[in-house]
Amino acid sequence: MSHSVDAWAAPTAKAPLAPHNISRREPGEDDVRIEILFCGVCHSDIHQVRGEWGDAAFPMVPGHEILGRVTNVGSRVTKLKTGDIAGVGCFVDSCGTCDPCKRGREQFCIPGAAFTYNSTEMDRKTQTYGGYSKEIVVKERYTLKVPAGLDLAAAAPLLCAGITTYSPLREWKCAAGTRVGVVGLGGLGHMAVKIANAMGAEVTMLSQSRSKEADARRLGAHAFELTSEKGAFKKLAGRFDLLIDTISVPHDLDAHLDLLRTEGAMVVVGVPPTPYTLKAMSVIFGNKKLAGSMIGGIAETQEMLDFCAAKKIAADVEVIPIAKINEAYERMLKSDVRYRFVIDLARE
Repeated sequence: MSHSVDAWAAPTAKAPLAPHNISRREPGEDDVRIEILFCGVCHSDIHQVRGEWGDAAFPMVPGHEILGRVTNVGSRVTKLKTGDIAGVGCFVDSCGTCDPCKRGREQFCIPGAAFTYNSTEMDRKTQTYGGYSKEIVVKERYTLKVPAGLDLAAAAPLLCAGITTYSPLREWKCAAGTRVGVVGLGGLGHMAVKIANAMGAEVTMLSQSRSKEADARRLGAHAFELTSEKGAFKKLAGRFDLLIDTISVPHDLDAHLDLLRTEGAMVVVGVPPTPYTLKAMSVIFGNKKLAGSMIGGIAETQEMLDFCAAKKIAADVEVIPIAKINEAYERMLKSDVRYRFVIDLARE
């Protein structure tokens, strides 16, 4: 059984988003039905609806930074109850039995996780639709419990931007005394600054624009370095234990790796449209690590939400009605948002 739900969808690649009706299943015994209150707008939403990342299924309803109110739970649900505030991130199911799933890395499910949109359920037939909609039905195991005290609109981006930056900071043991450089101040970068600061690190913002300095310091950066300035990379050589690279445009990895101390790590979370080039000696000399990081598993995402609630961390957001989503996409492409759009699904 299923029922009709109001949503906004891209009918084809590169077409504007428009009102659309989708089908959601009725909750089963392990499911939670969530009335969506807020959904963050991730830059990956634009890539997906424009067909820039390969296979894409249309009509497409984007959105994987979802917060809402539980309206119905199945008979076997124990984590959530009606009225609770719950979150849904970048995936809604996985096999649960492969090695990554057993280790809490469900996003790397070997048969392939069911991503929140532009994917299929684990039956490999039923298309998934995201958070630009009035409600969603998800297995309890893949929901997050939202701690009290978080502003819900500002907390929605934690389900992608928050966990995308928290996970590598945690993985590479960011703590008091760690020198962290954050490359790029956008939706991901501003969260990396806040979280690294809250973990006790000495945080430096690395940017090509002097106009970002005041904001970087307000967000928690202890220092600001203008990488477009002549001699900047030479001056900063060997300074950092960890770099979080959030840039989604082509840039010089070799130059940035030179900023690391011996045995330091640079973690890539931004996705430029073209392949990188890399000199082997950039990692060989100094035993440096070049790594990637993709969101986090359910347990780690819950840990991140609890951490952010305890530290009073959330995203800097501009809240919009869904009717302004196409305008928001155009503004995002011009970097005209500080630092994340969030859709209020109750606003017209």
